[in-house]
Amino acid sequence: MIVNSEFLHLEHDGKILLVNVDGEGPEIPIIGRSYHEDGIAIRLPTKEEVAIMGINWTKRRTNKIRLGEQDFTVTYGTPIIEWPSSWAWKDSVISDSQVDPLVRESVYRTLHRVVSKVIIVNDEDEVVLAKVSRGFFTGCWTLPGGFVDYGEHPRDAAQREAMEELGVSIKIPDPLGEVSDPMKGKSEHIVQNSIFNDEGINWLSYTYLCRTNLDGQEITPKVGEIEEARWFSKSVALEKMVSVFDIEAIKKLL
Repeated sequence: MIVNSEFLHLEHDGKILLVNVDGEGPEIPIIGRSYHEDGIAIRLPTKEEVAIMGINWTKRRTNKIRLGEQDFTVTYGTPIIEWPSSWAWKDSVISDSQVDPLVRESVYRTLHRVVSKVIIVNDEDEVVLAKVSRGFFTGCWTLPGGFVDYGEHPRDAAQREAMEELGVSIKIPDPLGEVSDPMKGKSEHIVQNSIFNDEGINWLSYTYLCRTNLDGQEITPKVGEIEEARWFSKSVALEKMVSVFDIEAIKKLL
């Protein structure tokens, strides 16, 4: 069995190249297979093994992955080949216990973390910001928003987060009826994607613009999550925010 800390993640339209412990492949996971005392049966290849297979590829990025006390370097690349029908579907690595945990973690890093936010702006062009008391931006001012739930449309997620974090009901224009019946108004939103560090977590952010005076609703910050929430002018909001997604959204949509 090879002892290595550097591997290659080659992926093409949902297919991933996997090899056996001797570096031969492609190998296909067996869904539902249990762990065996001999250990793993399938892993990522090394660059040298891919070269022996005669596969050319282009580099996309490199991630640092730590499992337990061991550090790994995984290079992500796109193979310069036709669609590899004999390779494994990336989704299949989850249900085979004899697949190297590094493979699962590497695939996990490629999945988008989807968040949805909303710029609530009133007739005076003021924006609501929330000061977060837990999570990634503890102590910082951000736009209302959070993770999109399973099976949830980002527009619905933004409306839900406004209610959960601020206690206010908003309706984001949906002229094309993406969620339900078409709702009059101009749909203004921005979609952003970024990987912020060498851990390789891939963030996908939807930010919607909602013009409303809240119709007399009182902003009520969620206890334990939002320390306070206030209206700010655009210039002050930009000074207070730290999220690059939030800052870019304000600049582009207001």
